[in-house]
Amino acid sequence: MSSSEALTRLAEERVDHRFKGLPPDADGLTVGELAAQRRNLFAEADGGGGFTTPLLVLSAERLAHNLALMETYAAHHGLAFAPHGKTSMAPQLFQRQIDHGAWGITLAVPHQVRVARAFGIQRVFLANELVDASALRWIAAELAADPDFRFVCYVDSVRGVELMDAALKASARPLDVVVELGAGDGARTGVRTEAEARAVAEAVSRTQTLRLVGVAGYEGEVPQADPERVGSYLRRLVALAADLDGTGLLKDAGEIVVSAGGSAWFDAVAEVFAEIPELSLPVLKLLRSGAYVSHDDGHYRRLTPFTRVPEEGALEPAFRLWAQVVSRPTPEQAFANAGKRDAAYDLDLPIAQVVRRNGVERPATGITVTGLSDQHAWLRTEPGADVRVGDWIGLGLSHPCTSFDKWQLIPVAEADGTVVEYVRTFF
Repeated sequence: MSSSEALTRLAEERVDHRFKGLPPDADGLTVGELAAQRRNLFAEADGGGGFTTPLLVLSAERLAHNLALMETYAAHHGLAFAPHGKTSMAPQLFQRQIDHGAWGITLAVPHQVRVARAFGIQRVFLANELVDASALRWIAAELAADPDFRFVCYVDSVRGVELMDAALKASARPLDVVVELGAGDGARTGVRTEAEARAVAEAVSRTQTLRLVGVAGYEGEVPQADPERVGSYLRRLVALAADLDGTGLLKDAGEIVVSAGGSAWFDAVAEVFAEIPELSLPVLKLLRSGAYVSHDDGHYRRLTPFTRVPEEGALEPAFRLWAQVVSRPTPEQAFANAGKRDAAYDLDLPIAQVVRRNGVERPATGITVTGLSDQHAWLRTEPGADVRVGDWIGLGLSHPCTSFDKWQLIPVAEADGTVVEYVRTFF
């Protein structure tokens, strides 16, 4: 099935009890039919009938802005871009990222690759080791069935190479791998030394089932990360690529992949990758940032490299979680009906941004989220804070990766609240 056919079928799914926050009277409509109605988010809050709280919403304008900005940034710095799909696990957003110039989609585990392939993604970079025999055989079958499918994954041990080789003995095409260089003490996966990297690369060269195509790593795990330490690690990565190329271990690569780039240090990646020397083959400089697509109001707002390079633009937080104040037991406290089941809380608590009452929206002055229960947000209200039971409160969120995964169908709304699309996730 083609990408366009698969995405079209998403619009044919029926709206029902599986999808939080959608209008109860929409049950039975297809997602496409509901989108065509262009309902307004605030019909219920302003006295009509419509969406229920809690409700996670994406801003149509900010989503479009972020997609365009990263396309421009990658092109300006001569980088190929494979945004990390684990952030959203939303094939509609994958396609929009590709439409905005992405080389392909980065993923982390086999299930995510199956989702991407179901929606026609032709280039997948698996930023993880893969030694599961069943998953490897499935990927080998995908490669055999589709000559245009490109798949690359990490290796970081001789044992891992041996397991992959054993699982792939019957494969028709070799599977492309890159040696992962760990970012130092405390890093997750990845070889710790260049000698280990050479040993893994040599193990790959002894197989018929794997093809070494480059090196990769994740600079976000550099201990006590700062520009100097991150730059030093990235230069090690580039030097490793040059070393493996010099030994002839990359001679069959076709192009040499050098990949890094989370969402906090992609400016350093751009700077160091610009220094990559001429190698024996063309170099694919592959950036993998993912959180940019929605950005956030906490962790990534503080860490985004655009704070260091403001002349290149600024990402805009595209999420807002709408909840309703359901209890005001004391002058200092109120409770809204959104909690851990609805909002990311692993990095920062939600941030109270606006209050909406009778069609009027105003800043949430004097209101602070102090905690989350499963289904309640604990609100501290300062003296004079105007908060009533029934008010809708708009919350900013931190960490896109644990915001998307709580919602299966997310409205995309224009600034006036008109919903123009629904994004389906597959976690």
